[in-house]
Formats: sequence, structure tokens, C-alpha cells
Amino acid sequence: MNKALRQAIIAGNWKMNKTRPEAKALIEALVPYAEKASCGVVICVPYTNLETAIALTQGTNIKVGAENCHFEKSGAFTGEISADMLTEMGVEYVIIGHSERRQYFGETDITVNKRTKAALEAGLKVILCVGEMLEEREQGITEEIVALQTKIALMGLTKEQIANVVIAYEPVWAIGTGKTATSAQANEVCAFIRQTVAKLYDQATADAMTIQYGGSMNENNAAELLAQPDVDGGLIGGASLVAEKFAVLLEEASK
Repeated sequence: MNKALRQAIIAGNWKMNKTRPEAKALIEALVPYAEKASCGVVICVPYTNLETAIALTQGTNIKVGAENCHFEKSGAFTGEISADMLTEMGVEYVIIGHSERRQYFGETDITVNKRTKAALEAGLKVILCVGEMLEEREQGITEEIVALQTKIALMGLTKEQIANVVIAYEPVWAIGTGKTATSAQANEVCAFIRQTVAKLYDQATADAMTIQYGGSMNENNAAELLAQPDVDGGLIGGASLVAEKFAVLLEEASK
């Protein structure tokens, strides 16, 4: 982390977990830990838990995010939620382009770009996910894949809009598998993403951008990962569902 240039952010991605009573219990347990944190703290929860999360985090330093949004403002898109709907509720962040959305629900680089634009235009901050498959890493094309995803996702965005984008590097082979990129691998790709942003915009814009690591970061490996100069926090899956584990990540990111 380089806190002189940018904020470190720990964001929890709850995925499809927690009923409303369970969400209430977890958030109430998280609040005291978050109060001690000097890093950014975000919880991205299922749609059914958004109102609960917003109500319980009022007056705290926990920001609430959604896990996805549609790129249209309204219309015949059964089961979808627009960015304006999220903003109206008081949501501040949204995850866009998570590998599970790409893998299971047909997200493409183009729809990721459209969703990113819609979210930013609605006043949301975006956690934009990029990352390679295992076979792509084995073929030595990690940088090509990540550059392509990053460039298309940011296509048409201004420097002012980029200030509200966090990029999460999530190697697909390390999500929910228990496998983790080494700290050197994570830093190498996060640094490459920063170089890509610098080429698209400028070095100052790239230096100011928070770039997280998101492949199975947990309470055991966070210290080593967060010690890397280009890893500015994490997008956390499983460890975000247990207050004590998430607290360790907040503590490490606050050092």
C-alpha cells in the first residue's frame, strides 16, 4: 500500500449469503471493528440486505455497496436493478464485472463497460473486477487479458469519472478455490493495471487509483499481500462473512 498517494480499501463481497437477521448480526459485530480502522471499509451485500445495511451503518465509517447493477435506467429487464434505484436507496458502491457474473450470467467486457458508465452517471462508486483464468495464466497471457478487460471497461470514461473507480484484480483461479496468488504475483499484476491506467490517462490518475487484490485474501495472508506497494486493499469473499476475520483485514490495512 502507498497511503501517501491513495486510500487503502477493504471491501467485503458477501455474494449470495446472509438473511436479513443474519446480516443484522454481522453488521452489528463489524461496527466496533470498523470504528478503529483508518482504511476505507465497504460491505457489498445482496439486494435483500441493502436497506438493513444502510440503516445499521448510519453514522459509522462503513460504506454500503451492491453486488451488481443494470446498465439501463428502467425497462423490461426482469430481475434486474438499476443504478438509480441503488443511489436512491443510499447505496454508495457497486461491484461491476465480478468473474462469477462473467462466468455464470453472461457478462462481457462490453456490458461491464456499460454498467460501469451507468453506475458512475448515477453517482455510485464502482469496484471494477478484472482477472485471468487459470489456463490464460498458464499460457502466459495474463497481461494481455487484464489489459483488454481494463481498457474496455474504462472506455469512454473521463478522468473525473475515473476518480470514482476502484479496480479489483481477481485472478479467477484464486476465487473461492483456496488458492492465492503469491504476494509478488498479486503486486506484479496490480502494478501492471496501474501502468495500463497511466497509459490511458496519466501517471497522476493511475497513482491516485486504489487497486485491490481479490483472490482468496484472508486473515492469514493479508499482511503479506497488503505489504506490497501496489496492493491497496482487498475485495474479500469468504472472510467478509465472519466479523473477527474481516477485522484482521481492517487492522492490517490500517497499518
